[in-house]
Amino acid sequence: MKEEMRRAVVFVAAARANNRAPGSIYSYAAGRHTSMSGSSSSGFDYGAGAHFGGSGSSFFHYGLGAHFNLASNGANFRGFDYGDGCHFSGTISGSSVQLYDYGEGRYYSYTI
Repeated sequence: MKEEMRRAVVFVAAARANNRAPGSIYSYAAGRHTSMSGSSSSGFDYGAGAHFGGSGSSFFHYGLGAHFNLASNGANFRGFDYGDGCHFSGTISGSSVQLYDYGEGRYYSYTI
């Protein structure tokens, strides 16, 4: 998955789990904060300069031109990135988010 797609997934999953959208996301892999805005159904990534949004479990990232599915159940989430053709899953614990990218075969850590 591309970093921009991971941030969109983390944003939506966190907004759903916490009933409020995070104002920024810190990526440990990228080593930087990215300002974000929106809701649990749509958002804007200021780092990518792109919108993403959808309804139910189906979303579209306008910057990457790719769909993603996201199913969440409280602190746990999973889905599929159609742009890179890979599954992902993750957990949210307070302000920490762990996302496992099956395409990359590794975990990515974020703070919201």
